[in-house]
Amino acid sequence: MPFPQVVAVATSSPAELAGVVVGDEIRSMNGRVPRDVIEYRFLADEALVELEVERGGLTLSLVADKGDGEPLGIEVSSAVFDRVRTCDNHCEFCFIYQLPKGMRRSLYVKDDDYRLSFLYGNFTTLTRFTELDLERVVTERLSPLYVSIHATDPELRSRMLRNRRGATSLRWLRQLLDHGIEVHGQIVVCPGVNDGAVLHETFAGILERFPELASAAAVPLGVSRFSKEAAMRSHSRAEAEAVVDAVAAWQERFLWGTGRRLVHAADEYYLLAGRSFPPAAAYEDFPQVENGVGMARSFEASFLGRRQRGGDAHASGGFFQSVDGAPATGYRAVRDSAALTPASGPVHPRGRRRDGEAPRPVTILTGEYGARVLRPLLDGAGHGDVGVVAVRNGFFGGNIAVAGLITGADLSEALAELPTDRRYLVPDVCLSEGRFLDGTTVAELPRAVEVVPADGASLRRALAAVPRRERAGAGASATGPVAAAR
Repeated sequence: MPFPQVVAVATSSPAELAGVVVGDEIRSMNGRVPRDVIEYRFLADEALVELEVERGGLTLSLVADKGDGEPLGIEVSSAVFDRVRTCDNHCEFCFIYQLPKGMRRSLYVKDDDYRLSFLYGNFTTLTRFTELDLERVVTERLSPLYVSIHATDPELRSRMLRNRRGATSLRWLRQLLDHGIEVHGQIVVCPGVNDGAVLHETFAGILERFPELASAAAVPLGVSRFSKEAAMRSHSRAEAEAVVDAVAAWQERFLWGTGRRLVHAADEYYLLAGRSFPPAAAYEDFPQVENGVGMARSFEASFLGRRQRGGDAHASGGFFQSVDGAPATGYRAVRDSAALTPASGPVHPRGRRRDGEAPRPVTILTGEYGARVLRPLLDGAGHGDVGVVAVRNGFFGGNIAVAGLITGADLSEALAELPTDRRYLVPDVCLSEGRFLDGTTVAELPRAVEVVPADGASLRRALAAVPRRERAGAGASATGPVAAAR
């Protein structure tokens, strides 16, 4: 069994005072070998932590004496120490099957591990869930969890997952809810498969069998040019309209039956259907904003400086549960070193503004969906002189149009056509540990750019130095302009 390796030790922490150093391999804690960072957390919470570590081939015994519940001060190398539970489904809509060769190895890992669902908000189908897993989740209160439902009809769900256990694994969802575990659901809607009447049946099945769900999101199928599944295709406008209408109708039923709307449609559906986004209150504290549900409204509120409950995806770092010692991966990953500082100067050293230099005009580069949200919002807030460039995703192709999947190659192609005398802003969601999905870095782009955290408040601060052109309706909601722009 692999052991956790120490990758960081906080200064003056109990771990540092005990003699723990970066590179140590933790063999045991208070006589137990932790399986994952969740178990590590429970052991590290104790007032006295006896560590057995291996360093340079030597086994050392260290003791950290601290307050009960005080952080130990160690960050470890991975979230799961024994082995990530990989997915044995073969869903034809799985995006991992649509990745080209030659990308980072970690991108090809298909997990179906409830522990990563708890830690990072990864969705699990529960097809590999067991009685022992249920016992641990309930005993340790590993909540919330995130479950892929797709369909409540057993036969259809089995076909969609291409796994016979898909027909029965939702029994674990019922068990989790019975034990008071908070669960959020997801339905990847595939045109001609689980949309239309089937989607209505799925919503009815949720109301009948799983009304305690915290939320359920209908999200559109993503199809890249690398997909080999002939049956998988993009939604038409009429199909998107039908999903939006179905969600609206069932929200009324859920409000009547449970007091909550419970089901929501991803923002992409409103963009595809040419419909206005629902008001912020309709998202019920934005429980799935990182899944693209209410992201536009959340961004709008943050950009305009409005207070709201939930929805600040960047501040929360995603779905993950904050666990002392858990590695910064997934939604917790550092996007770029400069992205964590105020966006007052370019990340790219060639573009750094000199003291006393007049503010330059700004252009924001984002995905095609993001551009459709940003342009009317900027106009309505008096930033009509700020340029917005919709970067076409040539790397993945298909219907991929979100900012988080923009690659360095696509940005380079867009930037090469733009002038050199502007500030260029790029959202940090397209970077992970300083690299784009295609492995390129910011320094390889043909123009200087500033990497800005992908929340409205950060963009507002980045634009503070830009002369505003006061316009009628400044500060208005994006509802009207966004709808008109489509």
